[in-house]
Amino acid sequence: MAQTPNPSRRSWVGPAPMPFLTPRPERRHLEMRWADGVSQSAARRSGVGAVARDGCERDQEVNVQVMLRCRPLSEEEQRVNAQSAISCNESKREVTVLHSLFKQADKTFTFDKVFGPQSQQRSIYNHAVAPLVTEVLEGYNCTVFVFGQTGTGKTYTMEGEMRQKVSELPDTAGVIPRAVCHIFEILTARKADYSMKVTFLELYNEDITDLLSLEDQSRFPEGRQKRPITLMEDGKGGAVIRGLEEIVVYSPSDIYSLLEHGSARRRTADTALNKQSSRSHAVFSINIQVKETTVGNEELIKYGRLNLVDLAGSENIARSGAREGRARETGEMNKSLLTLGRVINALVEHSVHVPYRDSKLTRLLRESLGGKAKTCIIATVSPSAHSLEETLVTLDYAARAKSIRNKPEANKKTCKTVVLKELYQEMERMKQDVKAAREKNGIYISHERFAQDETKRKTMKEKIEHLELSLEKQNKEVQKFKALYLAEQECHWDFESQNNDLKVNLESLKGKFIDLEEAHCRAHMSLREKDFIISNLLHSEHLIIERAKDMRNTLENATEDISVLLNKQERQSKTEAENKRLLSGFRAELDRSLGVLHATVVGSVCEQSKILESINEQTKLYFLARNESENQLERRIARAKDMYVSGVQCMKELANTMRQQSIIDSEQMRQNISTNANAIGNVRNNRNLYDYNPMQKKQSVEMHPNYSLYMNTTVSRSDVFRS
Repeated sequence: MAQTPNPSRRSWVGPAPMPFLTPRPERRHLEMRWADGVSQSAARRSGVGAVARDGCERDQEVNVQVMLRCRPLSEEEQRVNAQSAISCNESKREVTVLHSLFKQADKTFTFDKVFGPQSQQRSIYNHAVAPLVTEVLEGYNCTVFVFGQTGTGKTYTMEGEMRQKVSELPDTAGVIPRAVCHIFEILTARKADYSMKVTFLELYNEDITDLLSLEDQSRFPEGRQKRPITLMEDGKGGAVIRGLEEIVVYSPSDIYSLLEHGSARRRTADTALNKQSSRSHAVFSINIQVKETTVGNEELIKYGRLNLVDLAGSENIARSGAREGRARETGEMNKSLLTLGRVINALVEHSVHVPYRDSKLTRLLRESLGGKAKTCIIATVSPSAHSLEETLVTLDYAARAKSIRNKPEANKKTCKTVVLKELYQEMERMKQDVKAAREKNGIYISHERFAQDETKRKTMKEKIEHLELSLEKQNKEVQKFKALYLAEQECHWDFESQNNDLKVNLESLKGKFIDLEEAHCRAHMSLREKDFIISNLLHSEHLIIERAKDMRNTLENATEDISVLLNKQERQSKTEAENKRLLSGFRAELDRSLGVLHATVVGSVCEQSKILESINEQTKLYFLARNESENQLERRIARAKDMYVSGVQCMKELANTMRQQSIIDSEQMRQNISTNANAIGNVRNNRNLYDYNPMQKKQSVEMHPNYSLYMNTTVSRSDVFRS
């Protein structure tokens, strides 16, 4: 049974390779000290560790858990009466952006959990991190990271406010101290044998800094350590950080001290948006190895890792007031965060290429985003309307990150018996080397070790010869690839110029796109108006169809009436034809009568002319005898003149009388025609009473009451002409 480690002793272990966010602990070469003082590195170098899978070889795919935290309005924001543009509904897990303040439609986002401005640190830990702590102790790699705009409470969420002398956690303690306390509580309750190590690194301007390094930092500018730290690929999709120190811890207070020490060395600055803004990304990792006993009393070592990541906040350079070096620093932070956003978009869209290698941050988070770790993202936002643009970006990335799916796998387990056996063999070899060195001058090794080294040397020589041949072959390929590279570089320059042209075109297209959006809005409004008009027209068409049906029925009835009227019109036409025939007969008779009247008038005029001629002759005669009987002649002339005047007057009166009589006759004739038309109608109606014959018709005409009147009128007219 292993001994319990001394809690008062702190072990600072030298640098060793460390994989980050990878479920392959069997490849690590870290000095993990157990209670019995045995080093595990020997077993790692020999590569003979017995490995066993967890009961479930591979878990199913799971979505990344995304939670959102909205901080309350700050004192400065309350002082200037800043409006709140964010509404949190914790029961529905919804966050609504109140665009109505800007006369736009509101936008709602849904997350796995939403924490409003009044939420507490304990509630956030219980929902976001506590389940992952249990998974870590079961052998999984888990990651919790926060991101959002600067000044939204990321560092407060991760670290909170700690007071070293207080035995219990304060209400303001963040995720990291609560996770540490929770881990130790579980391990103590299980009475398990374990080993725990922590690392704390900072990523600043694409440079990695060990925040727990014990080297004298005063000799190096800007707090950089002498030992270089490099980020490398492990060849299996994971990342390895070489030169980073792991520190063994035995109690929560050890971790709190390290956390305080590392946080004090983080780069912070005072900006217009945050009085203590973190200028770098920080990763605090807890590595746990737990010994468990199987049914056959075989002891296995279970590995788990909890990564707690505090990302730097995104900033608007103009609003933050950054200048020169600070502006470049902000640009580097935003660049790495933009790369993280592109990785999220590529994973959501299932792109063939995911740009992990574009930034060290995304290389570190590779296993957490689309890999084999269990991940929880906490997005932090500000409710202020002044930060609405950055808040929308954070909400959009967080909403998209919900669609990322990981494939969590439990880490491999190593049999402790095999590990101890290899460690004892390594110790025995080292003892033999020490014994040989003591017995001889200089540096000596044992015969067995010398034979092994000779064998290795021969093997290495053969390998070197093989590598030299391979190198020569590769040099030729390098020359070939150089030529291809030059050609590709020329193509690259061409593409660069084309890219510049495309950028110019893109700017112009952006303007056109904005115009098209406005035109689209107008067209949309016009389309809605047309839809409204069309709906009204369809309604009107329906009414018109109903009305047309009624009019069709009316038209059918009118057609029947028209057919009846046509029959009546035909009969009326026949009647009018008969009336015309009778009228033509009466007109001929009238013309004949007028001819007789004209002849009579002409005869009277001739007679008067003759009388005038005789009067003239007599006047001449009287003129010759004027001297004889002037008085008698004058009297005769006067009488003749009076006779002539009276005759002319009589003629005029006669003409007037005849004209009036003609008018009266015409009127009488019209009346007779009308009477005759009625009589004809009566005759037609009485056609069935008697057969038609000329004599009977004549008698009927003579019997007509107007016949005698017509004859009397004709006779009187002849008498007048004669007189």
